[in-house]
Amino acid sequence: MEMPTYRPGLEGVIATTTSVSYLDVDIEQILVRGYDLIELARELKYSDVAYLVIYGNLPNSSQSEEFAKELTSKAEIPEELYRLFELMPKNTSVMDALRTGVSFLSGYESPDRLGNNSYDTNLERGINLLAKVPTIAVSAYRVLHGLSVVRPNPNIGYSENFLYMITGILPDAESTDAFDKIHTCYIEHEMPNSTFAARVIASTLSDMYGAVTGAVASLKGPLHGGANEAAIKMVLEILTDGGPDKAEAYTMNKLKRRERIMGFGHRVYMKKYDPRALFLRDYIPRLADNIPNGMQISDIYKKVEYVMNREKGLYPNTDYPIGILYYMLGIPIPLYTPIFLCSRMAGLAAHVLEQHDDNRLFRPRVIYNGRRGLTI
Repeated sequence: MEMPTYRPGLEGVIATTTSVSYLDVDIEQILVRGYDLIELARELKYSDVAYLVIYGNLPNSSQSEEFAKELTSKAEIPEELYRLFELMPKNTSVMDALRTGVSFLSGYESPDRLGNNSYDTNLERGINLLAKVPTIAVSAYRVLHGLSVVRPNPNIGYSENFLYMITGILPDAESTDAFDKIHTCYIEHEMPNSTFAARVIASTLSDMYGAVTGAVASLKGPLHGGANEAAIKMVLEILTDGGPDKAEAYTMNKLKRRERIMGFGHRVYMKKYDPRALFLRDYIPRLADNIPNGMQISDIYKKVEYVMNREKGLYPNTDYPIGILYYMLGIPIPLYTPIFLCSRMAGLAAHVLEQHDDNRLFRPRVIYNGRRGLTI
């Protein structure tokens, strides 16, 4: 009997068909519903791209306005969730609180309805989660850190409201624009671990809440969603150790110790430039004046990028500039990965919808390398 091919990490394995998105590495393009993601980020606001990802087509002006209003009108969360955050141990991570919060929402549906995975029901759930996960994430952070909750403001846009809940201050137009573009660049990315996890769970005919809860757990890992946190922590360590003049030595020392430089390389892109990182890096000097040492951080970014390309032929993935941009926007580091999940929620909803529309249970096999023939 011929042995099946084993690919560690399922690298190169085709798991499903999808019309949501595709990473075309040959032309270095992220395709989302037929459009170039970078063009979408450059020309449209996040809520319009979310509409495209979920519905499959771009909204007209009235659909755009209606969808944006729907997201803001559904942003508030049940009062019980705020109390739940207060009951959590104070060392609970925001990702764990977010995971629990998403699962908690499922209790507001009857058991009979929860088992209904029709397209319309899933669509309603997906939009509801897209609207509510920012409020869950930010409120959990604020409660767990002893801060007063900032309730969502239904009179402002999605990205502006998101930043407002984080800081308690209405953001300026430039900050809102940068945050919106980061959110769009994170919105969908074919089949990363968290999306695969969501589809695997959905393939059992579990509901949208269960699938998204699993995606949150997947995204918590430092090799996936946590990379943007690791990237900014590295940059801040260089800043503390001496600033841009020490960036090359710092990077070289880590490479000599065979330590990973977070924010570089990608399982799919490998040694090509992540087009999202290429697009977003131009926003770093634009936001540098928002914080003290902003220009030094910008210089560290460029120096580490140069050394990594010279020594390893690697380019930044999107987590490297985004970690820095979040910091320049005044976003607390523990919120970086939860925000990633919030931006990806539209893509997760689209994939669960697609999985349930043409479902087949994921059930792979293994190559057994254990012992045989043992007896008691």
